[in-house]
Amino acid sequence: MFDDAIVRIKIPESFSNEAILGKKIFESNCIECHGKNAVGRKKLGPPLVHKIYEPSHHNDMTFYRAVEMGVRGHHWMFGNMPAVENVTKDEVRAIISYVRELQRENNIF
Repeated sequence: MFDDAIVRIKIPESFSNEAILGKKIFESNCIECHGKNAVGRKKLGPPLVHKIYEPSHHNDMTFYRAVEMGVRGHHWMFGNMPAVENVTKDEVRAIISYVRELQRENNIF
């Protein structure tokens, strides 16, 4: 799909039901910038499977705020992230489950 991944990761053998839903929502709303399996895309968006996004540095509320209000660029040189319209809080929760399961598989936390 995309060949401009910023990081290489391991994919879990299985995901929880919530993470499976989160993956579908991620692929509909986030993949364009954050890449397949949240590995980032050069010149477009950062990888979420990265130590910067571990829960102790970017807790789950950070993801909710990012979707609702957008984010001023501060860790990476991709510029600002706009708010993501039409994604509910329940859908964000599912996306977080997906990202956290990818992170766990890759020893991010």
